[in-house]
Amino acid sequence: MQKNVELFLAEIVCPHCGKRLGIRKANCVTQCPSCHNLFVTKIRNKTDEAARRRRASFWKKLLFSPTLAEKNAAHRIAYIGVVTAFIVASNMFEFKLFDTQFSFTLLISMLSGLIIGPLFGFAACFLGDLVGFLVNSSGFAYMPWIGISMGLAAMFTGFVVGGIPSKYKWVLYAKLALTCLLTFSVCTVAINTTAFWLLYSKVGYGQYLFARLFVQGQIWNSLFNYALLFITVPILTKIKPLKINVN
Repeated sequence: MQKNVELFLAEIVCPHCGKRLGIRKANCVTQCPSCHNLFVTKIRNKTDEAARRRRASFWKKLLFSPTLAEKNAAHRIAYIGVVTAFIVASNMFEFKLFDTQFSFTLLISMLSGLIIGPLFGFAACFLGDLVGFLVNSSGFAYMPWIGISMGLAAMFTGFVVGGIPSKYKWVLYAKLALTCLLTFSVCTVAINTTAFWLLYSKVGYGQYLFARLFVQGQIWNSLFNYALLFITVPILTKIKPLKINVN
């Protein structure tokens, strides 16, 4: 069955006599009606061109944030390096309030996905967690699921906040709320809590989940980071040199 395709209507100039010709045939030998000389025309298929643009746009959004998409390679490397350094620093800085250990790891992970993009945010978080462990392990074994959960937090934020278009200001807060829900349910509960329970706990999952969230205070640490996210993102969007685009 013949496949119909839409082609660009282009004006081709005859290389022999300079006459302009309206041609729709792609990749064919054309005879100029004026000088009768032959030449080859190559006209791009509009359908294929649109598909190529969609594929390029998809991979660009998957790799880079809107902030980084328009930067050159040097700027991208600099952004990724700075974000990775922040992740390493956040892994080594914690403070304790009452019986709850607080850190900025979740906040920095989510911001990394927003600033540098979903996949590069994932890579920066995973690498930052690994480097942070190598620099200061505090005598603990390496826990790769923590780096994976941090990377997913960056990926979710990059996809949701940086990737979903919005015209109204309130949509930004809705996207932030969705990001918090995803990171808490997938990263904090499904990955980290489940991994610690499988490896170290001898009680039921429900009992361990309650103890980790409310006794050890992981839910308070998460809420602390989410509150900072709601405060930080609107401020970052107003810093013109960063050019963070969340619309």
